[in-house]
Amino acid sequence: MTPRPWLSRRNRRDIGVVTVLSLLLTLASAMPASAGANLVANGGLEALAPDGFPVCWERSGWGDSPYTFDVTAQAHTGTKAMQITLARTAPGDRKAMMLENPSCAPNVTPGHQYDLSVWYTTTTPNTVMTVFRHDVAQGWVYWTDLATLPVTAAYQQQTVRTPVVPPGTDQIVWGVTVYGAGTLRTDDYRMEDVTQPAPGTTACTAGAACTKGAWQVMPFDTPVRAIHAVVLHNGDVLLVAGSGNNLDDFAAGTFKTAVYRPSTGTFTSVPTPADLFCAGHVQLADGRVLVMGGNKDYPSADGTVGYKGLPDSFIFDPATNSYSRVNDMTAGSWYPSATVLGNGDVISLGGLNENSSGMVATQYFDAGEQRWLGLNEANQTWSFWGLYPSMILMQDGRLFYTGSHVFGNGLPGTGASIYNYDANTITPVPGLQNKDERDQSMSVLLPPAQDQRVLTLGGGNIDTNPDANRLTDLIDLKQAAPVYTAGPLLPTGTGQTPSQGKMYVSAVLLPDGKVFETGGALHNRADPVYEASLFDPVTNTFAAGMATDPVPRGYHSSAFLLPDGRVMAVGNNPGDGTFDMRVSVYSPPYLFKGARPQILTMPDNTWAYGSSNTITVDGPIVRAELIRPAAVTHSSDPNQRFVDLPMTVTGSTIDLNLTSNPNLAPPGWYMLFVVGANGVPSVAKWVKVG
Repeated sequence: MTPRPWLSRRNRRDIGVVTVLSLLLTLASAMPASAGANLVANGGLEALAPDGFPVCWERSGWGDSPYTFDVTAQAHTGTKAMQITLARTAPGDRKAMMLENPSCAPNVTPGHQYDLSVWYTTTTPNTVMTVFRHDVAQGWVYWTDLATLPVTAAYQQQTVRTPVVPPGTDQIVWGVTVYGAGTLRTDDYRMEDVTQPAPGTTACTAGAACTKGAWQVMPFDTPVRAIHAVVLHNGDVLLVAGSGNNLDDFAAGTFKTAVYRPSTGTFTSVPTPADLFCAGHVQLADGRVLVMGGNKDYPSADGTVGYKGLPDSFIFDPATNSYSRVNDMTAGSWYPSATVLGNGDVISLGGLNENSSGMVATQYFDAGEQRWLGLNEANQTWSFWGLYPSMILMQDGRLFYTGSHVFGNGLPGTGASIYNYDANTITPVPGLQNKDERDQSMSVLLPPAQDQRVLTLGGGNIDTNPDANRLTDLIDLKQAAPVYTAGPLLPTGTGQTPSQGKMYVSAVLLPDGKVFETGGALHNRADPVYEASLFDPVTNTFAAGMATDPVPRGYHSSAFLLPDGRVMAVGNNPGDGTFDMRVSVYSPPYLFKGARPQILTMPDNTWAYGSSNTITVDGPIVRAELIRPAAVTHSSDPNQRFVDLPMTVTGSTIDLNLTSNPNLAPPGWYMLFVVGANGVPSVAKWVKVG
């Protein structure tokens, strides 16, 4: 088709790199009846936003021609349609367009094609279907005008198939543009993935992605070695390298941090005050990040002296993208744990001290005083917990050491225990399988946190370096004397024997209540395992065969949940000293099953314990929850948790009831997700708890 003689300001962005189609790709008459899930949010335009315009749609366009842009009752179905009247033909246009935001813009997969359809009437031949795409590195750019819509006085359906979605595209928006004098009405928008049509199904037509999900490797690298990753409450991701396991950078004093903004694909470098390589980190109640310890020195050339821990401690502020120093810890800490308590304080245990020996002090950060307490101010057991010991806060305020750790054999005893800071007691927990081969395993408090069940997955041993195992273990911490029981074996990856599993495993809590496990390697810093699965806490089973990250993810890798419901993966540091700087993003199967539910209003984003908090939504909701944003490194994020929100439903108004127990939801910022009847989660809203 011939390009329009003028393009709106919105259309002109990056148009030089886009080839406008010369003909319609597919006409409605040539297409099968629609069978797939509709990916358009509020395609029928019946749900209105507080401003009176349809949810997920906007009045768009440019130029000086007088116009009106209304919601009309002259609909194809239902009671609402959009209507645009342009008074005269002049440079400019007006568009009925979807909002360019993660919640409203349909997710797409590179290499797939989509059928877009709309019912319309128009009195002008100057009417076209217009599409924009979200490029992960460039942001929103004009893609193409797909079709010219013929004049029609009665509602007519126009359906067009997109070109193949280009690499680097994760969402699109589209709508109908009028650029000549006349009136346009539109209603009943649909969009479905037609990559692999599935006759007779209304659930999903996206081929393998329907059941396996899909990975996308970003067309850019991280500027830093992403050894530590923290999802900030503004949606950005803090990536901390320090010296990044690079002795030359350490010698040069080259320490790095970057903040990644997923919405724009951009990175901001942050001056880094010390070698925060292998530090600990945790989200504070106000959304800042407490970073503790790090690397004072690398091992000696003759191997007689190992890594040494820094006592330094800093707070990273997302508002300024900067670090500020707080007082030193009571001892140097390399690979320390960090667990936030129900009162907002932080306990740090384990790691190596300034002399390269095991750090046995309990280090306690008082959030009210914004300082680390002295040795004589904190309760002490003088116990060595290992490196990055996974310490999960229990509903009664005690800490559960799951047995997941980093490096070497576990400690004497059962391999897991319950630590009571107030009483200064440590109680062994039996049942953990192969306790001395759980190095670089991962443990998660299963959804919902109220159930107090923990899953521990995989692991190996850096000293003896056997094949990593497939073991999982489950425990119910509500029991008076909790005991681990054997869980289902981890699924095996391509080329693995039935006994082979993985260490360096990542496990991510998803908004649908499942756990996504991904990444890992068979041996210490060698032999990556390409396998991923979904664990269902309701059935205690794995759904094997999820799509696998094409990038190896072993030592110094992490995977974590983004606010849009996708999973981001970074890092890999094999034994030859290289580091993989690529970024991968996983779209779980739920993102291919239909449009997202919309949280229309949330009057208050600061929630008190025990409170009922009102939101409005655009359709049926089956669950709601708070998920604490990630602060992950080395297969360790003991603060990861999914807090169920019991619902009281009155039509589109939902009251969400927050627990009164701060040990179940420690104070801080959380991602609020609602899940629609189609199993698709919303994009998260941010809620400050406590």
